[in-house]
Amino acid sequence: MDSNNKKQANKWLALINIPFQMGLIIFLGVIFGQWLDEKFKIEGSILTIVFSLLAVFIALYNVIRQVNKMSNDKKE
Repeated sequence: MDSNNKKQANKWLALINIPFQMGLIIFLGVIFGQWLDEKFKIEGSILTIVFSLLAVFIALYNVIRQVNKMSNDKKE
């Protein structure tokens, strides 16, 4: 396998991992928010909502950063 094919395979592997990374980040944000809601006895699940939305933004930032990095690597 030459160097070009190996780089292409690594890019596909990175793209395949993105949904799993997003899911894990969002899942952990929700679990943390639920834990905080239970710990501080907050009604209405406010912290669950806040941390799940924060996790979504973090996951999206992570995806954008990874895609930009792959795009920049391709230009070189």
